Amino acid sequence: MSEIQQLEAMVQQLVDEAKKRGATAAEADVSVVTGLSATVRLGEVETVEYNKDRGLGLTVYFGKRKGSASTSDFHAGAIEETVAAACGIAKYTAEDEFSGLPEKDSLAFDYPELDLHHPWEIDSEKAVDLAKACEDAARGYDQRITNSEGASVSTHRGVRVYGNSLGFVGGYGTTRHSISCSVIAQQGESMERDHWYTSSRVPATLDDPEAVGFEAARRAVHRLNARKLATGVWPVLYIADVAGGLWSHFTGAIRGESLYRKSTFLLDSLGTQVFPDYVTLTEEPHLARAIGSAPFDGEGVRTRAHDIVRDGVVQSYILDTYSARKLGMTSTGNSGGVHNLHVRSGDQGLDALLKRMDKGLLINELMGQGVNRVTGDYSRGAAGFWVENGEIQYPVHEITVAGNLRDMFKRIVAVGNDIDPRRNVRTGSVLLEAMTIAGT
Repeated sequence: MSEIQQLEAMVQQLVDEAKKRGATAAEADVSVVTGLSATVRLGEVETVEYNKDRGLGLTVYFGKRKGSASTSDFHAGAIEETVAAACGIAKYTAEDEFSGLPEKDSLAFDYPELDLHHPWEIDSEKAVDLAKACEDAARGYDQRITNSEGASVSTHRGVRVYGNSLGFVGGYGTTRHSISCSVIAQQGESMERDHWYTSSRVPATLDDPEAVGFEAARRAVHRLNARKLATGVWPVLYIADVAGGLWSHFTGAIRGESLYRKSTFLLDSLGTQVFPDYVTLTEEPHLARAIGSAPFDGEGVRTRAHDIVRDGVVQSYILDTYSARKLGMTSTGNSGGVHNLHVRSGDQGLDALLKRMDKGLLINELMGQGVNRVTGDYSRGAAGFWVENGEIQYPVHEITVAGNLRDMFKRIVAVGNDIDPRRNVRTGSVLLEAMTIAGT
């Protein structure tokens, strides 16, 4: 019996036991995650960690009363105690008319194979060797690389099975591997750090560790002798590997919980123009091997490709079953979040966007959490490069970029084709017409 089959049997056991105890409905989730990570610093092994985590969770319903319990113990006695605890809790909770399992016809009884499981047969010794190669490449890149925060190699494998009393049981395996490096550059009184990484579900498609080290070092060196800017209003270009945050602020603002709690600046935005008409955001949950892919969501509801924004207009909220019922709508298959948000790009790369901006700020790092989802107010620390005549002039730091997300979304001028495939939000660089830059 395979691992998934064993977990499926466990899920079915949980659901059946809950029904025997009088539950009108039940759902269970079981997962096992294993991983190995190795970190070196200045050529010496700093940490080698192996983890194996497992857990099961059960939610039962007695009518509209709900109870939940979880454990990391898979023995028969612990499973029985977990079922008893969930049922006991449910008998004392208040009724909630919106609680309960998803509609049966929304469940993914037939779901696709997405090729997400590619284990990396690597031991701790090999992981350490790769991490050392990565850091050695970074430290040897330039004499101005004077220190290191370390290089890491990690591999993780997970198996998850979900099932409920409507007859649905499904499971799949995933893997994720990465190599990363962070180094410090120094020239005179100027000291800067930067990092780089490669990440993939398939170990064979990871960048070479030396390439990761070189890029981390190159980025650190290029930030040396950074200057401050005078306060002003200028165009801003978010480089691809930080631009995803802009779109995440948007998806957070149209999540069901934010909407029914009325704690978002995009309340009642369905069908309204939020972005320029050339902006389209598509959820693509069934991309083979992609980081954000999933055949079904956290409730077993089928995932599907659809436009969340089309031609700048909001087409869909991001809903699980509970929030959908609260709003009088239907689940969008987003229990657990968005799966592979793809931002439609233009035909320009980063260099072309710099030319188009002409004069302004290129941002390659953001700091702080100064985003108010209720009002849309946005203020974050930033670092990057000052641009004139479409070319980078010098690095800048110790500045703040500020605005309001509603205005920022409308002021998006272009999205580049330099898409970063390592992330769940697949976007290129994003050029904004203007933002307030607070400096000296």
